[in-house]
Amino acid sequence: MEQATKDHAELAEIFNRDEERVDWHDETLWWIRQKRDKITHQLPEWESLRDMASQIKFNVLSNLSTYLQQFEKQALAHGIQVHWAADAKEHNEIVHRILTENQVKQMVKSKSMLTEECHLNEYLATHGIEVIDSDLGERIVQLAGEPPSHIVLPCIHKKKEEIGDLFHMYLGTPSNMADPQFLTETARGSLRETFLTRKVALTGVNFAIAETGEFVVCTNEGNADMGAHLADVHIASMGIEKLLPERKHLSVFLRLLTRSATGQPITTYSSHFSKPRPGQTMHLVLVDNGRSVQLGRKDFRNSLKCIRCGACMNTCPVYRRSGGHSYHTAVAGPIGSILAPNLDMKKYADLPFASTLCGSCSNVCPVKIDIHDQLYKWRQVLMKEGYGPAGKKLAMQAMAFTLSSPTLYHGAGKMGRLTLKYMPFAVNNKLNPWYKQRDMPEPPKQSFGEWYAENRKKK
Repeated sequence: MEQATKDHAELAEIFNRDEERVDWHDETLWWIRQKRDKITHQLPEWESLRDMASQIKFNVLSNLSTYLQQFEKQALAHGIQVHWAADAKEHNEIVHRILTENQVKQMVKSKSMLTEECHLNEYLATHGIEVIDSDLGERIVQLAGEPPSHIVLPCIHKKKEEIGDLFHMYLGTPSNMADPQFLTETARGSLRETFLTRKVALTGVNFAIAETGEFVVCTNEGNADMGAHLADVHIASMGIEKLLPERKHLSVFLRLLTRSATGQPITTYSSHFSKPRPGQTMHLVLVDNGRSVQLGRKDFRNSLKCIRCGACMNTCPVYRRSGGHSYHTAVAGPIGSILAPNLDMKKYADLPFASTLCGSCSNVCPVKIDIHDQLYKWRQVLMKEGYGPAGKKLAMQAMAFTLSSPTLYHGAGKMGRLTLKYMPFAVNNKLNPWYKQRDMPEPPKQSFGEWYAENRKKK
């Protein structure tokens, strides 16, 4: 599903062709950002919670191997079968093996960005196994044959009329029916049948407690609970960074997560799983997939603190107006742009440049990840490793050469002003990327240097 042949700029240009869609996508996400601001301002201790969460996660990352062993020991003692996956391929093979052992060809799945990262659905489809996503937004993009465009709001890029057409095609609703309540009730009826007939359910993991061996799944729809409680086999896919040291630490993150994500006081369902119910089998797949490498990168290890709230996406001016699919990776937006190059520098070299470095992402991050600083540092790494755009490298070399000489600098400025005044067509064309989305400035009558020299003499 990834459009790896195009980079962020090309994919963003496609999204921007529909100006009306871009506008409401931008406005809707900013409205969610405002909800986040409103509810966080009601908590005097908000910044203390952020500090505490950041420090707890720092402790986890500093002692990750110890906490993982403690967590595994407790989980095994409670009857949970624990599997370790070094990468996406191994994760998918483990899930496939569990399904094969249980003679299952159909599975229900709740929202899990890790399985999107591992491309589990596509892998299982090639082995003849059908996966139904039970989160409403995930189900919509699944019917559309698309990946999620947002980690919390998977179908935020779609209009209700488009969703109505999808439901008409696949779920038999009347044509031209776009009433959200009707469509939601239709999806609920369809998924209820899925929950009742699937022997295996897969969920993600929001948090895991090293002290107790339990894991927590947060949803607003209760779909993870429906799948896990009705299935004979519960598989949970978990990134190894999801750990918290003790159960008492969980309250800090539950207060931060949904306030940051959607402006709610708390997630509707925060479900604790500590052991399989009688007659049920529970599997937990612990996945590395590049996390250990990221942990070893001093400048980027803090990115593993991420709790997948999506706040950085809701505030990012680039994400809001370029769409999630322009990032061509499972986790889009600012956080995805510092996670993806760790997996493949060449493939995702464009993403750290898809940012204004305004710092808004870092300002809203509930665990205080220095996102904009990491984006800047990734740019330096990518350029040094030879993965940066060749045109940008040449442009920076030309600029450095020009700025190093006062004579060249003043001459270039004068030439630029004359060009804008007498030959505007030389810059106002499609060959100039800046001109594509902006009006070029009016040429000033004189440079600042000329103005300064003139006014200094007057004094």
